[in-house]
Amino acid sequence: MEITFARPLYLVLLISVPFLVVTHFFTYIHVKKRAMRFANFDAIKRVTGGDKRIIANTVFISRNVTVLILRTIILLFLILSASGPVIWFTGRATESAFVIAIDTSSSMLADDLAPNRLIAAKESASDFVNLLHSRTSIGVLAFSGASFIKTGLTDDLSLVKRELSTVEASRVGGTDLGGAIVDSINMMEEAESAKSVIVLTDGRGNVGTDPDEAVSYANEKRVRIHTIGVGTKEGGAFMKTLAVTKLDEDILRQIATDTLGTYHSAGNQAELEMAFTDIAASEEDKLPLRLSMGLMLLALVLIFLEWGLINTKYRTVP
Repeated sequence: MEITFARPLYLVLLISVPFLVVTHFFTYIHVKKRAMRFANFDAIKRVTGGDKRIIANTVFISRNVTVLILRTIILLFLILSASGPVIWFTGRATESAFVIAIDTSSSMLADDLAPNRLIAAKESASDFVNLLHSRTSIGVLAFSGASFIKTGLTDDLSLVKRELSTVEASRVGGTDLGGAIVDSINMMEEAESAKSVIVLTDGRGNVGTDPDEAVSYANEKRVRIHTIGVGTKEGGAFMKTLAVTKLDEDILRQIATDTLGTYHSAGNQAELEMAFTDIAASEEDKLPLRLSMGLMLLALVLIFLEWGLINTKYRTVP
């Protein structure tokens, strides 16, 4: 379990707590002097029988320590609420957000998966959509040397399947694996549910954002990265040439491990389908518990309690 803050800058306001305490006792001293100045000592003498010891120990005004504690707690709750505290825990998600990021670089046209890696990945991703429940939102991103959003997060699963079918090999050279991960995470910025990115690629990132930077960003945003290595260790030829491209597993396994995701090696259609099935059946994920609203409600309750106390038990009569 871990606590993070969406707006940590507001925590600077915690320095106001000591000022509240100092102001409270300064006000107490001032009000006490005023009470002493205008106290009716003749009336006190008649009530106490003129006993000087009782008069000397008479409390003309309370320190209101209870009120001070309440005000301090209220201030703390308001500041913490503004800072957006979130408790992250591992549990079973009832709502999920996925982005499927498909590598469309030329190496994905290798024929070690029939008819090629890209088509096999698209078909398996479409079957994965059928496994998702109705409370799941999903987006699709195609990437090579640059990323292209095919569809943003949506719960229209038929739309997602249509967009998957339109994914084609890109004419943009290179494979920006790190950039694709960052862009996929940004697509889920507004999602309140558990977030995961599924990357389908042969693992050969060679341009753009450093994958290590993408991993750090994923951990900062509490997004789990599942990687699927599409291709065989022996590799396959593509574009009717003798060139052979092989699956690069090391970086994909590292990305998944560092973000608490899973890595799957898919050397054939059956393994691709099994990878997606395992991801869909995953029962645990990083889940957020947002505390801002709860702290705000508690602060409001305490404000009414404090108002009642200062107008009854701790009322100051000038």
